[in-house]
Amino acid sequence: MTALTLSTAAVPGLRADAIVIGVAKGTASKPAGPVVAPGAEAVDQAYDGGLAGVLETLGASGAEGEVTKLPAPAGFKAPLVVAVGLGAQPGKDAGYDTEVLRRAAGVAARTLAGVKKAAFALPFLDAADAGAVAEGVLLGAYTFDAYKDRGKDGRNGKAPLAEAALLGGKPRDKAFKAALERAVAVAEELNRARDLINTPPNDLNPEAFAAVAQVAAKEHGVKVQVLDEKALVKGGYGGILGVGAGSAAGPRLVKLSYTSSKAKKHLALVGKGITYDSGGISLKPAGHNETMKCDMSGAAAVFAAVVAAARLGLQVNVTGWLALAENMPSGSATRPGDVLRMYSGKTVEVLNTDAEGRLVLADALWAASQEKPDAIVDVATLTGAMVLALGDRTFGIMANDDAFRSAVHEAAEEVGEPAWQMPLPEHLRKGMDSPTADIANMGERMGGGLVAGLFLREFVGEGITWAHLDIAGPAFNEGAPFGYTPKGGTGSAVRTLVRLAELAASGDLA
Repeated sequence: MTALTLSTAAVPGLRADAIVIGVAKGTASKPAGPVVAPGAEAVDQAYDGGLAGVLETLGASGAEGEVTKLPAPAGFKAPLVVAVGLGAQPGKDAGYDTEVLRRAAGVAARTLAGVKKAAFALPFLDAADAGAVAEGVLLGAYTFDAYKDRGKDGRNGKAPLAEAALLGGKPRDKAFKAALERAVAVAEELNRARDLINTPPNDLNPEAFAAVAQVAAKEHGVKVQVLDEKALVKGGYGGILGVGAGSAAGPRLVKLSYTSSKAKKHLALVGKGITYDSGGISLKPAGHNETMKCDMSGAAAVFAAVVAAARLGLQVNVTGWLALAENMPSGSATRPGDVLRMYSGKTVEVLNTDAEGRLVLADALWAASQEKPDAIVDVATLTGAMVLALGDRTFGIMANDDAFRSAVHEAAEEVGEPAWQMPLPEHLRKGMDSPTADIANMGERMGGGLVAGLFLREFVGEGITWAHLDIAGPAFNEGAPFGYTPKGGTGSAVRTLVRLAELAASGDLA
């Protein structure tokens, strides 16, 4: 990953390959063209106060995500200035939103692929702003090229930005150092989740995923337990076994446990880990299979969040449950009409084998409930209905407690992950009534994302606060990169889960 440093060096004499500055949009009361943001004063002065005019001549407007390159002024050690748009200016005496800074830093880092060192002179006021810039740099510089021919020079394409100096950061200040350390821990684990999501399914089956988790857990002092097929059969995990029955690669349930001697709260995280989803016997139509390696994004997010909590030494107990299976059609696969006996003892009539995520989650939710945590949060690429409702950049939040749902939403917005609160309408529950079993895995077609949430609620222990995050939209970006979000696996929900763990540690989680 990109190496980060905090620096108080003067911009003109700093040895770097590029200097990154911020540019905002003008307002009605000011010139309509771009406005140079704080942090770029030295560059502006070298242009005799005319930097905004030069940028406007080059077509810059200050719009968010816009990048304009120009030669550095005479006398500067760095040869290049990269001006990145910040969008609207903040109000009087207010700083830029941390998400604006995070996105700007991500755009700049991605633009500077192939560069050895860049100095970021963006307008941050405090340690929190510096942490956002650091996070943006590390996430924006991410690349996944493990399967590309590296060529004679050892790489295919440009290498990620090697080093970033955050100008205005205070190297000896405890708050700044802590913000930088947090950014590194969270970004490294989020990028690890992205790597897992992007790994082809022929190399990442349930057993391989479990092995990756075991290595990382050992490295960071997290206890790990892996239930293989024999253990799942013995334990009665009918949901996970039913989904994995059609694959030659057996399912797994992985439990990751981070504990703190000072913890007063226990947070359980449950992730859907379908390493490839063909739909099973209810086969997906052509054009819907190509990205289904990403159907384990929920488990990747949970895995990353638990390890990040351990690296940060949070004073909270965090348990992660990774429900891993490959959903394939074969002679041994679960059929529409089959009835599965779940780990909870309830029976489920399987009407559609492509509604498999809720089956593996149901077993993991009940397993998590047995430990009586203070709260459970599950994460899953669960329904296409949620994508239709919220688009491909926003995840839905459902819960059995209104205050907790609001708290999760606030945490997501705080870290810059777009989310929206969704209801669990009781009238939709009747659609899952089955004449054969306790419940069916399908209900009414309209409101399918909410129906899935109602199904999961059936497998949460009584009296336990629970929330469900449906990340089907933002988990995998099929379009062009934007902000600090790459094409492919995004690591959606990792930062929300880490923030929830932090709030639980401080006693501020509803």
